[in-house]
Amino acid sequence: MAAVTQPVPVREEVPWTVRLRLILSYTLLFLLALVFLYPFLLTITTSFKPLPEIARNPVQLIPETITLEGYTRMRNLNVGRWAFNSALVATVITLGNILFASMAGYALARIPFPGRQPLFLTILGTMMVPGIVLLIPLFIILRQLSLIDTYWGLTLPKLVGAFGVFLMKQFFESVPKELEEAARIDGANRLQMFFRVILPIARPALIALIIFTFQGAWNDFMFPLIVISVRQELYTLPLGLAVLRGGLGENLQWNAILAGSLITTLPMAIVFIFFQRYFIEGISYSGIKG
Repeated sequence: MAAVTQPVPVREEVPWTVRLRLILSYTLLFLLALVFLYPFLLTITTSFKPLPEIARNPVQLIPETITLEGYTRMRNLNVGRWAFNSALVATVITLGNILFASMAGYALARIPFPGRQPLFLTILGTMMVPGIVLLIPLFIILRQLSLIDTYWGLTLPKLVGAFGVFLMKQFFESVPKELEEAARIDGANRLQMFFRVILPIARPALIALIIFTFQGAWNDFMFPLIVISVRQELYTLPLGLAVLRGGLGENLQWNAILAGSLITTLPMAIVFIFFQRYFIEGISYSGIKG
C-alpha cells in the first residue's frame, strides 16, 4: 500500500508594501518611546552627576563623572522617615479601600435596599467633583476633630473612595448569581458568601484596586500638604521633596532633588511595568454594564 504524502503548505509572500508599513510603524513607535523615556533617563543619570557638571551641561544624558553625592545628601536628610511615612500611609489607605470599597460595592450590586440606585448615583456624582474643591472643607473638618499633623488625619479621609466602590460594584455585577444561590443552599449567610465565595473570585478586580489606590496614595501631594503643617517628621516623600526644594531657594542641589525624585518614582515605575495588565483590566471592569 502506497504511503499517502501530505501536501506541503505554500508560504504566502508578504507584499513589500506591508513590510515597509510595519517597519515604519515600529520605527515611529520606537522613536516615540525614546521621547517619553528620555526625561526619566535624564533624571536617573543627572542624579549621579556632580553639581558643576549639571550647571555646565544639564541636558547631557551620559555623565562625565559618576558620583553619589546627591544620594548622600538625601541620606543625611530625613528621607528615610519620609519614605516610611509614604509606605505606611499608602498601605493603610490601600487596606481600607480593599475592605470598605469591596463591601460597599457588593452591597450596591447584590443587596436590594431602598434608595440603592440614588445612593450609587450620588457616589458617582462625587467622582465628578474636582478634588481641589474639597481641600478646604476637609481641612476645616480635620481641624475641628484635632486630626491635623497626625497619621489619622493622613489616612482616615482616604480609607474608602468613590472609584473603588464603583470598580468593585461593576465587577460583582458580572459574577453569576448561581454561586451565591449554591452557597445559600449549603447554609452560608451573607457574610460567609461574601468572604468565602465572592471575594476570592474577585482577585483581578482587587489587584487592580490595590494598584490604583497604592499609586494614588504614594504620589499624593495636595492632601498631605493641608494635613501636615508643623510636624516635619510626618512628611511623605512628595511633600518632603517639595518643601526641600522650596527651602533651598536659588541654590538648588539638582542631583539631590533628582535622587529623591527617583526614590519616589522608581517603586511605582516597577509596579507599573510588572502589573500593567491589571491597570488595563481595572479600566475594563469599570466599563462592565451595571
